[in-house]
Amino acid sequence: MGSNQIQHVFVLMLENRSFDHMLGFSGLTGTDASTGASTKINGLIGTELNTYNGQTFSVSPGAPDRMPADPGHEFSNVLLQLCGQGASYPSGGAYPVINNSGYVASYADGDGATNPGVLMNCYSPTQLPVMHALATEFVVCDNWHASMPGPTWPNRMFIHAASSSGLDHSPSIAEIADWEALAGFSFRNGTIFDALHEKGITRRLYGGDDFPMVSALKGIHLTDIRHYSQFAADLEQATYPFSYVFIEPSYDVANDYTNGTSQHPLADVNRGEALIKATYEAIRGSAFWESSLLIITWDEHGGFYDHVIPGDAVAPGDTGTDSDHNTNGFTFEKYGPRVPALFISSLIPGNLIDHRIYDHASIPATLEALFSLNALTKRDASASSVASLLTLTASRKNTPETLPAVASTEAAPLAAAAADAAAPIASVSRPDDSADGGNLPGIIQAALRQDLEVSPSVQRPAIIARVRLIKTRSEATQYLNEVRSKVAPVREAIAVK
Repeated sequence: MGSNQIQHVFVLMLENRSFDHMLGFSGLTGTDASTGASTKINGLIGTELNTYNGQTFSVSPGAPDRMPADPGHEFSNVLLQLCGQGASYPSGGAYPVINNSGYVASYADGDGATNPGVLMNCYSPTQLPVMHALATEFVVCDNWHASMPGPTWPNRMFIHAASSSGLDHSPSIAEIADWEALAGFSFRNGTIFDALHEKGITRRLYGGDDFPMVSALKGIHLTDIRHYSQFAADLEQATYPFSYVFIEPSYDVANDYTNGTSQHPLADVNRGEALIKATYEAIRGSAFWESSLLIITWDEHGGFYDHVIPGDAVAPGDTGTDSDHNTNGFTFEKYGPRVPALFISSLIPGNLIDHRIYDHASIPATLEALFSLNALTKRDASASSVASLLTLTASRKNTPETLPAVASTEAAPLAAAAADAAAPIASVSRPDDSADGGNLPGIIQAALRQDLEVSPSVQRPAIIARVRLIKTRSEATQYLNEVRSKVAPVREAIAVK
């Protein structure tokens, strides 16, 4: 079986896009990964709609490269999107009935009131040629869900630990300072990185920015992380001794994601397309292609419409609703909306469509299946594994060496993003606004852990106290630049290894 030949698993996780928003109008057809019959994706038919203030807003092809405003995606926002106006979640109870009626209302209640209908615009195939080429040549899954109906931070934790340790919201500066003052944010059963380490299985992390969110996890060190700009060159070496490779995009969170590659709604979607293209082509052109599996997915739906009703999920079982991290009493027994997912390997038949249910816990489930690891929680123990798709005994020889050009107005979107990420943060959008909210506290936690790693232990209380004082986005940016300068010598030493 092809699963026995996999030596390298690469995972690229981008930001905040729903399946329908990205691929709903793709019209993709192929072979059912389970039955072998002809099938098509569960996409849009064009009549799906939301109503708001007496107006009807239907889905339509042709989404903007950048959204004019960021759709909300905190727990309360998603509750409104999925269940409609007036819905409430009973702490510790069942999620309300879902009808997907509140997406436009949620967007309008935020910063999207001037043009609420843009929320229902979805990309056409010509706008995302890289994604469509990969979906046609390899496997597209149309039933991969965010692990919970909420924001980035808890959903990203599921990819690393099949749990968020009860976290059901975006943390605040005060919360991340409290975590570090105690023992750091931890999981009862550890992370997939801990499990791999115990078995002597190597890992490597690449970040488009200095502070990838994965570096906020306990047990992740600066020596584990390289800048994404080194990724292609690393794969050109004669050996590549890493079995699990996790890749994060650049976020440019200080400037509202403007120059990032994450595909956050305020970023140019083409920069993310360029990142996907570069990642695939680096692996495809390497000596390790025939022993590799690449999984590309998005952390959560970002407030964008998706017509599929999320189903019931298995709670991880490692925490209860009394967790200190749980502010909504959420039981983790409901998936979030769908996000795109692509499975890429020469050991998987081409042009498959996988309708089986997956979520971010499928990443640890896949690593557990390939490398004979025990499950971390009840969620990954029950999750689908991508390993079952690796059915070929010999690599396909007709896989494309390159992907189509990005449909971009920028001459070199990825190069531009790399240059932006390599420079100190020179400016910050909305400098006097609160540093709380969204991904910024998570980025600060990643920087804080790096700061603590390179500083004498006697300075630990003072460093945490310094972070507690951060109130504004300007102060957050100042701290990020301070840490960047402090860890620069370590980064430079890692870069030459």
